[in-house]
Amino acid sequence: MERIEKVDFYFDFLSPFAYLGHVRLCRMSARHGFRIAYHPIDLMQAKKAIGNIGPGNRDMPVKLGYINEDLQRWARRYDVPLKFVQNFNTRILNTGLLFCSDDAVQRRYVQVAYNLSWGQGGTPDSPELHAGLAQEMGWDVREFLGFVQSDAAAAAYQSSTDDAIARKVFGVPTMMIGELMWWGNDRLDFVEEYVASGKN
Repeated sequence: MERIEKVDFYFDFLSPFAYLGHVRLCRMSARHGFRIAYHPIDLMQAKKAIGNIGPGNRDMPVKLGYINEDLQRWARRYDVPLKFVQNFNTRILNTGLLFCSDDAVQRRYVQVAYNLSWGQGGTPDSPELHAGLAQEMGWDVREFLGFVQSDAAAAAYQSSTDDAIARKVFGVPTMMIGELMWWGNDRLDFVEEYVASGKN
């Protein structure tokens, strides 16, 4: 039986379900020994690429009310805090992941950034949050802030989004093993079943 070596994780920090999915995926990684390959994307671009131009969940109060309750159910199940962010301007947080390339460092970055945003109900586009994130990562704050505002970072982020669209990623979180895709925090049972089966 051949072990699964890698799960590709496509995400945008604006998604609380990607936050929850990442919590579970990290726990699965510890149990099964696969690495997580991180791919930050611009979710709005991915949705538009398939013609999904309708209103977002936050623009539909009745649905949003239900989603808020559902998110708290999942947060209790995973035993993690979840507080709604102050806005959904996540480009800099997404781009910041590309400041590093090591898998373990990227995982730490995602965990810290999600804690500061969805864990604590922070403001994703706040310079104070970005500086605090860099400090917690042990990075030079000026260097990190310079990177996320650079043309090179913007190009790398666009490339990550374009690659996701080319692989037909249309939402987050999306997990892929090879060309097999699972979309949504609530599909992680299927991911784990597949990983546990040892198929590759």
